[in-house]
Amino acid sequence: MSAAPGTPRPLDADRLRRVLHPLDAPPCVPARRPGDDTAPTSAAAVLVPLVHRGAGTTLLLTRRTDTLRTHAGQVSFPGGRVERADADAVGAALRETYEETGIAPRFVAPLGYLDAFDTVSGFCVSPVVGWVEPGFELVPDPAEVSAVFEVPLDYVLAPGRLQATDIQWRGERRRIHEFHYEGHRVWGATAAIILNLIRRLEAEP
Repeated sequence: MSAAPGTPRPLDADRLRRVLHPLDAPPCVPARRPGDDTAPTSAAAVLVPLVHRGAGTTLLLTRRTDTLRTHAGQVSFPGGRVERADADAVGAALRETYEETGIAPRFVAPLGYLDAFDTVSGFCVSPVVGWVEPGFELVPDPAEVSAVFEVPLDYVLAPGRLQATDIQWRGERRRIHEFHYEGHRVWGATAAIILNLIRRLEAEP
């Protein structure tokens, strides 16, 4: 049975897989592999964690500590550089998520990739969308993360939620997107990744 006109289409793991790049096709190529010295040192990965709550799906985000050298105080997805010991971008995203938030990989089912995102700091980021089952214990790393919070996905996906703003960056005009939730400003690379998810869902036949 199809949804009534104007009713949001339900979001589940199967629908997400249909709109994502498959797990065997990482967007940042070549992906780093153990013992591969030719892989780019600028490869990074983040987990886009969708928590399967009884009341609805939420998007899990972190707030960086104010003492970090880069991106201090910003809202972000858990993630970081792809290390030589990581099997691939998925492995890096799961490792970094565990290190930063305490969420163990057994709670996460990777579904696929969003488009690669190139940061101004020279990283090619592979965003891994993961379906997260509740029951995990949060143990944030105080050296990197000052807060872990969840935003209802329906709030994020509401039409017009992400607002576009033009800024000056190193003498050039750049357009960024952002939204606010309970005192948190979500912008920059994190908002761009969320926007990519929104657009891919909207483009689904």
